[in-house]
Amino acid sequence: MAKKQIDIVAEVMDLDSNIVPYLKRIERSLIVSIPIMMDDGKLKIFEGYRVHHSTIRGPGKGGIRYSLNVTLDEVKALAIWMTWKSSLLNLPFGGAKGGIFVDPLKLSKKELERLTRRYTAEIINFIGPDIDIPAPDVNTNAQIMAWIMDVYSMQKGRTIPGVVTGKPIEIGGSVGRDSATGMGMFYVLEALCNKLNYDLKSMSIIIQGFGNVGGWIANILYNYGSKIFAVSDIFGGIYSEKGLNIKELLEWRDQGKFLRDFNKNNYKHISNEELLTTKCDVLVPAALENQITNINADKINCKIILEGANGPTTPEADKILHNKGIFVIPDILANAGGVCVSYFEYIQDIHSYFWSLDRVNKELKKIIVDAFENVYKISKEKNLILRTAAYIIALSRVAKAVELRGIFP
Repeated sequence: MAKKQIDIVAEVMDLDSNIVPYLKRIERSLIVSIPIMMDDGKLKIFEGYRVHHSTIRGPGKGGIRYSLNVTLDEVKALAIWMTWKSSLLNLPFGGAKGGIFVDPLKLSKKELERLTRRYTAEIINFIGPDIDIPAPDVNTNAQIMAWIMDVYSMQKGRTIPGVVTGKPIEIGGSVGRDSATGMGMFYVLEALCNKLNYDLKSMSIIIQGFGNVGGWIANILYNYGSKIFAVSDIFGGIYSEKGLNIKELLEWRDQGKFLRDFNKNNYKHISNEELLTTKCDVLVPAALENQITNINADKINCKIILEGANGPTTPEADKILHNKGIFVIPDILANAGGVCVSYFEYIQDIHSYFWSLDRVNKELKKIIVDAFENVYKISKEKNLILRTAAYIIALSRVAKAVELRGIFP
């Protein structure tokens, strides 16, 4: 899917045929075995990955996820999308990604720590402030970043906070990093609504995914005054035509509980499949990739899709949605707030000078709205969907870097 998107945009751009295979290839991939002594005294060996797609514009940047969906191909695709995300925002980063094939819910905290520390030891020569800077992703968080930073720093003999972003504030993290992806999504959605003369406060919202990304955008929109009709987690969702109380649901989630077990008189339980095709103004797929496909795209009933997840919409679905008149704010723009504030954290660590939340959000809004304006302008000038316009900007910057640096040797 990631490669197909490159082909589509390369044709529109009339990109140099020598550059296309260069952009589609992965610079390097690392597969590691992670032996862990479990709490019951038995040895279990997990498999982990770290992939660099491109470091031609700067160090690799991308999250680490712990999931049973993790495969080498998935990590490669996610690394490619990180390259375009960094490029679109004109950040001095390339694209990278990592993951471990594991169900973290089945591990104790001590097992999770041992897994993270051993994984870090295995990829230690693959990461670093000048090489590749990991961050949290699906099922990983600030605590896991702290363990990675500690292992790396202990091996290097000095504290190196810049090796990861998304760390706890107490050890070099940035204020506003937790909410960054959600805030970026809000700024982009607000900007598009302004272009289309939509009143965001009066719009109905449905959100697939209620983790860090889905939870934050739900909370931000709820506080803003929009009505959230439905949200879901891995086991399904809940719906109410009168709107959900997001504060109540976040408290439930933060106790480690799932939405399927939340009961309230006017709340209806629905599947993730039903949720995606329920009528609304704004649909936010904020879970995993390949959620909107040629199979269900024709049933999507909304005005705007705001992609919180990476790669939730297939190229085939894009065509169907475009024909239906649905605006899709692509992932590399919509959810780029996380990498943007990661960049701010990286800068703060290097200079040992930390910003206020107001400054973080102000800088985030400027960068992400400027990127949106550029994308929207190209989409109108060339009569393209927003995704293609975003990719034209992102790919052209990387292609220009390749052209200027040349091919070694």
